[in-house]
Amino acid sequence: MPDRKNLYRGLLFFTVNLIAIVILVRGKCGLSKCITCYLVAMAVADLTVVIVDVIFHRINYMYWLIRFLSLTPVCTVNLVAYIVAVDCSVWFTVAFTFDRYVMICCQKIQSKYCTQKTAGVVIAIICVMSCFRSIPFYYFIEPAFIIDSVPWHCFPRMDDFISTFRKVYEWIDTIITPLLPIVLILLFNALTIRHIIVANRSRTGLLSNSSNQNCPEGKNRRTSMVLLFSISANFVLLWMTYVVHSVNWPVINYYYTDKYLSNPMYITQQVGFMLQLLGSCTNTCIYGIAQKKFREELKHLAKCLFTLNGKLCQ
Repeated sequence: MPDRKNLYRGLLFFTVNLIAIVILVRGKCGLSKCITCYLVAMAVADLTVVIVDVIFHRINYMYWLIRFLSLTPVCTVNLVAYIVAVDCSVWFTVAFTFDRYVMICCQKIQSKYCTQKTAGVVIAIICVMSCFRSIPFYYFIEPAFIIDSVPWHCFPRMDDFISTFRKVYEWIDTIITPLLPIVLILLFNALTIRHIIVANRSRTGLLSNSSNQNCPEGKNRRTSMVLLFSISANFVLLWMTYVVHSVNWPVINYYYTDKYLSNPMYITQQVGFMLQLLGSCTNTCIYGIAQKKFREELKHLAKCLFTLNGKLCQ
């Protein structure tokens, strides 16, 4: 019987993301509404990944075996939803990084761009584009077998593996997610760090003033920077194995054709998937480590769950 630790990990991933969404939506973490929009969007995307891939796919096939989820139309939609959620999660991280870059380095447009309204528009555009981009994946799948005219399970169309369109689309997909996002995140962070270093050198006298260092605005900016660099570094590190594998083997080949534990490519693939899914819950840990108010809200939520006094939840 499969190790039940996998089941517990899946439920833990689900709970962690749900808690993060609840705390961020309350808006009491000392973050601007713009930052909160991006963080909530990232948490929702990560929660969707956990639901459609970890719970509906992996845990279901290991423990529950809900037959409805094994129908070809259902598991195909589930696969496409997973791809959309991953795509959104990745590009929300890029959007968040760019927003912080504009806030720090582009003083002329920060008041117009770094707003809750702009964040909502950017998030909506990313969602729509991810949905449209993932449509071809729906047609790359066929039933594994048919019983009494009912298609079951999902399997990549074998004739598509040799098609030029399939190969070109795989490379485009690899570039869009995750190669291009990683390049953009590293670029925006490098420009942001460069701007901070130059600004610090030009304001050495001001920075030496202890009252200036302890002002609320300075603390909020430092918190924002710690959050930005932590999320960016976490994303890049957890996706690097996936990137290495995607360069050597088509990412779309989810069902590896040579499943031997001694095969280095197969091991790399599975480690990449594992680290990618791990990234669906690590942001919440980053919030807790980087933000004092997030920890306070977490304690407050715990009191709400373990007390009968409803006033604590207000």
